[in-house]
Amino acid sequence: MTWFMGLSSVLKDGLKNKSFLVGALIIISILFIVLFADVIAPHSYRSIHTEDALTSPNSEYPFGTDNFGRCIFSRVMFGARIAFKVGLVVVLIETLIGVTLGLIAGFYGNRLDKVILFITDMTWSLPPIVMALAIVTILGPSLNNVIVAIAVVSWAQFTRIVRVKTQSIKNMPFIESAKAFGESNASIIWRYILPNVLSPIIVLSTLALPAAILATTALGFLGLGAQPPLPDWGLILRDGINYTRSAPWISIFPGLAIVYTVLGFNLLGEGLRDLLDPRLKV
Repeated sequence: MTWFMGLSSVLKDGLKNKSFLVGALIIISILFIVLFADVIAPHSYRSIHTEDALTSPNSEYPFGTDNFGRCIFSRVMFGARIAFKVGLVVVLIETLIGVTLGLIAGFYGNRLDKVILFITDMTWSLPPIVMALAIVTILGPSLNNVIVAIAVVSWAQFTRIVRVKTQSIKNMPFIESAKAFGESNASIIWRYILPNVLSPIIVLSTLALPAAILATTALGFLGLGAQPPLPDWGLILRDGINYTRSAPWISIFPGLAIVYTVLGFNLLGEGLRDLLDPRLKV
């Protein structure tokens, strides 16, 4: 009941927060596309119509076609599914890694904290896209390898925030009471500390989604992400680079889709930050 009341309060305040409201509307529209791409798209993203190659936008092909005669509109719609899949899975993995390490480091402290903090700082100091590029180069180009690579190099921000929050909570009276009643450390972390650090975790997860999508798109553009004929936005941009002058629509529309999606998540994340944890403001 407490959680429901808290959620209701956040949603009520969210209607007054322009960033949250606009971001939520954008994400809802993208989710609609993700769920109903089969209905919205007039063609299969695999369908090749050589006779219609490099056709400019028209009623049959709203975003035009590429050099193989594939419908750009359909490929962009189905590409939203790839973007969401990668973003959600990457954020889930990096959240699990980062939050777990942050809770352990913040709660137990001492040498364990120093070791985890050292690893975190090393990971934090390395450019994520460069490290992800190196990992994918070693593992080989594929969408799954991109997911693993991005998640492995992007968890440090979660660890640092959760560690600090855990350190500020673990000495509070209600934690001491739980220890006095004989509750195990695992139980204290799970029942008392984790619920109190959920707000920054939610905010960070929302803000990490667009970063994951951009990283996936960048690796796809380099040919290391999703492989043809999958309609990855980065891959579509790569296909259109040789037709920038003769068929600019090949690159324009997936580029706009990336901007629209990233903008939506950033606005939603900023709105959630204001609503859930104003202290995270820069």
